[in-house]
Amino acid sequence: MSVFLTLLGKILPLYFSIILGWLSTLILKCDKESIAKILLFILAPLIAFNATINVKIISSIIFLPIFFFLLSCLLAFTILFIFKRVWSDGTANLLAFSASTGNTGNIGIPLAILFLEPSLVDIFIFTVLASMLYQNSVGYYITAKGNFTAMQSIKKVLKLPVLYAFLLGLICNLYGLKMPEMFIDYTNYLKGAYSIFGMMLLGMGMENIKVNNSIDIKFISYSLFIKFIIWPVIILAFIYFDRSYIHFLNDDLYMVMFLFSIVPLAANTVTVATLLNVKPQKMSFTVFISTIVSLIFIPLSIYFYTN
Repeated sequence: MSVFLTLLGKILPLYFSIILGWLSTLILKCDKESIAKILLFILAPLIAFNATINVKIISSIIFLPIFFFLLSCLLAFTILFIFKRVWSDGTANLLAFSASTGNTGNIGIPLAILFLEPSLVDIFIFTVLASMLYQNSVGYYITAKGNFTAMQSIKKVLKLPVLYAFLLGLICNLYGLKMPEMFIDYTNYLKGAYSIFGMMLLGMGMENIKVNNSIDIKFISYSLFIKFIIWPVIILAFIYFDRSYIHFLNDDLYMVMFLFSIVPLAANTVTVATLLNVKPQKMSFTVFISTIVSLIFIPLSIYFYTN
């Protein structure tokens, strides 16, 4: 029990930042769009570049983003096929998109900084590329019910500044270029800033949540079940299979994979739902519930996994 409380104590300050974000919008009338732009166009590309230039490019590490991208796509189309029989409107599309990804950026990266070694944090950030590519390609396509063409999806992905930061970092890595030593401490500060601003942005987006017509118990239940049960079970099954038969990955990479699987629903799903006008209030409330549940679920999961 004491170990669980220690883990909870580590993660609790992150959620305090959510409250600060909510208060900053409610009382100070801060502009969440400006914070989002700082995260998207400045902090995210910089830490992505730093992670990619420092990570050791080997087959097992390259495997991680490819695996999670394919897993998200497979889950999305499977969920869509199953739940089209449950809902006749765009709800099944929204469930397929949202439950097949997670908040690996705003929550996942801070968690990685808390629970992983610095070298593994870079690997985790490198793996986050899978979520970004899925959310801005297959995810958009599914949510829009096919209204986006393949070319439109590709164009949207090509507008992501983080993608170019990854590519530049990869090129520098392959040519043996390293980050100058005088910037090492600065990059750690960037990770800290991303963690705080990312969590605050979640809170800033919760000010406009309206409970009326947003509580869909069936949608919330299916979303939480897939995200907090199906996802970890799939990853644990893969870890068991690899550890028993293939031996392709190691224990450190298993931990990266497990941490990747236990984050709550992605906040970006609210943005997509709003953009496409596919039940944004329902999605906002579901993300909010998922984030609250993860406060207990994440330390509990890490406790059982490590013991």
